[in-house]
Amino acid sequence: MHALFEEAGKFLAGRILSEAETSAQVELDSGKRIKVKAANILLKFDKPAPSELMAQGQAQAAEIDLDLAWEFAPEEEFGFADLARDYFSESASLAQQAGALFRLYEAPHYFRRAGKGRFKKAPAEILQQALAAIEKKKLVQAQIDAWAEELGRGACPQPIREQLYKILFKPDKNAPEYKAVVEASRATRLAPLELLHRAGAIDSSYQFHWKRFLFDNFPKGTQFPQLAAPQPPADLPLAAVQAFSIDDSATTEIDDALSVQGLGSGTVTVGIHIAAPGLAITPGGELDKLGRARLSTVYMPGYKITMLPDEVVHIYTLDEGRANPAVSLYVTIDEETLETTATETRLERVPVEVNFRYDKLDHIVTEDWLADSSIEIENTPQALLGKRKELTFLHRWSKHLKARREVVRGKPENFSRPDYNFRLVGNDGAEPTGSEQVQITVRKRGAPLDLIVAEAAIVANSTWGSWLAELGVPGIYRSQASLAPGVKVRMSTKALPHAGIGVKSYAWATSPLRRYVDLVNQWQIIACARHGATAALAAPFKPKDAELFGIISSFDGAYSAYNSYQAGMERFWTLKYLEQNGITELTASVIKEGANGGYLVRADDLPLVLPVLGAQNLPRGAHVRVKLGEIDEISLDISGTLIERLDGDIAADEDGGEDDEDTVAGPIAIAVDMNDAEASDSTPAKDAAQS
Repeated sequence: MHALFEEAGKFLAGRILSEAETSAQVELDSGKRIKVKAANILLKFDKPAPSELMAQGQAQAAEIDLDLAWEFAPEEEFGFADLARDYFSESASLAQQAGALFRLYEAPHYFRRAGKGRFKKAPAEILQQALAAIEKKKLVQAQIDAWAEELGRGACPQPIREQLYKILFKPDKNAPEYKAVVEASRATRLAPLELLHRAGAIDSSYQFHWKRFLFDNFPKGTQFPQLAAPQPPADLPLAAVQAFSIDDSATTEIDDALSVQGLGSGTVTVGIHIAAPGLAITPGGELDKLGRARLSTVYMPGYKITMLPDEVVHIYTLDEGRANPAVSLYVTIDEETLETTATETRLERVPVEVNFRYDKLDHIVTEDWLADSSIEIENTPQALLGKRKELTFLHRWSKHLKARREVVRGKPENFSRPDYNFRLVGNDGAEPTGSEQVQITVRKRGAPLDLIVAEAAIVANSTWGSWLAELGVPGIYRSQASLAPGVKVRMSTKALPHAGIGVKSYAWATSPLRRYVDLVNQWQIIACARHGATAALAAPFKPKDAELFGIISSFDGAYSAYNSYQAGMERFWTLKYLEQNGITELTASVIKEGANGGYLVRADDLPLVLPVLGAQNLPRGAHVRVKLGEIDEISLDISGTLIERLDGDIAADEDGGEDDEDTVAGPIAIAVDMNDAEASDSTPAKDAAQS
């Protein structure tokens, strides 16, 4: 005796070895024995053999017209044998009964299962909906197959082109566009990115990086909504100074300016004046929401996305020729010893006499020019000559401050690598296309103007950070426990030491137009300036305010993403520079062992780190000539092969080890802007402070 039965959703047939009231022992053709519940046995038969019945049943099932079977089926619940007798004949064979079972079971849209071997036909309207869905699924699958075939031929269907970034980076795995890419990727054995690139989905490598960044960080676009720009308070006193700023020519958000009073009197007062949008932007207001959504200005060669609307920036940027609202820190200094004797914070309007641009003045404002007033340089601007004595004092004071920090730091800041400036010829601030001619120029770290701005920012950020802590007003701080390898800079609400800079506490507050953390700290500083000892009660953020922790978390993520994008775009334009100038070889120094047995080298004259084959066993700092390989502008990859080791070694940077791999293929973490507040902590201090 044989039995056909259902087991775990499958139909099997075998020989009955033994049978009890509730179960039977059945042996399959494979020899496997199964205990089967009596309720699961649907047919018992002597002939044919189990395998033959299964084959005959499948053949009969294929002949059953489901629409006709549905018409024949009764309205009430029925068994498969009943349908077989209605469909075939009153004396339906065993094979026909098995065929009816198989066909009913595989068509749940026609017949709902009501038990073992029992069914009930679906209502007409439900059946029509199900059939329409099945037909739609067939059409979708046909479309997926067509798209996949087209991709395999090296062409990209328009719907997939339109969904490119979503498919690659945030896919809906049920979407037909995504499924077509997966199917084509499997068929061609190409990674999805390479497949789409070959199919022409990526028209421009620059646009690929740009649109991916927007997709991840600005999915609703970069435009600001129409909002009224708030005016500064009308009752701010006018400061009795003539301030000046020092920035790059491309800087429009001028956050900081300096003034010097009392030269030659024995007591000098240095004013560090910071743009004050916090005087008008209110916490929780619409502009605050905009700032908190963006958290920072995004920088990249030739372009930027500002944190605040241009209308707001224009009101509060420290433009020359007008009195601008500012939070000013006045530092009183003994002119001989250069020691600080007092500090004071004021809310005021500060007349800015001139906006200096360091990229146009670095060749003039050298240490020799500052130290020797008899040195004259052709085409020196009259405004610069008018500030020569002030700049000379500020440079002297900055060197003193740097030396004092280095004592606390425990070792000198020793950065020999230069900074690089990128200029896209003819771009003029418009959104780049990726085809512009790029110029890369070198700027030595620690140039006098750079040092002046850096040290002034450190004084302001550390002084205000300590002041907030003294008054019990919370702020957002940056700290570093030690200079030991792997100890990173952290953000928190505690005024802890910053070992990398060499200060007791450090709160970003000098770039409120460009960084949201600075704006938050400025609100707290304004409360201190207005209320003094009772500032903790009046400040927008109170001690242990959970909102501050949320801001820190959001800022960390956004700032890291923005820095990575900036670094990636700097690498993109560096690779473009190689291509545009036909550079196939360069000199470099070995910095460390890389992955897969290769070694990393840093180019001598470009901001580029790349893996090189053949540099095994060379010491760190070895000077080499490298032949460059193929450039991949999508992955930002380039590699090289060692040609020769050159005479002499380049000593490794004492403090440069942590960012050795910063400029290998892909994103790198670097300061956003030379005169951005923590970018202003250095050169060289920005590297110590940057997390």
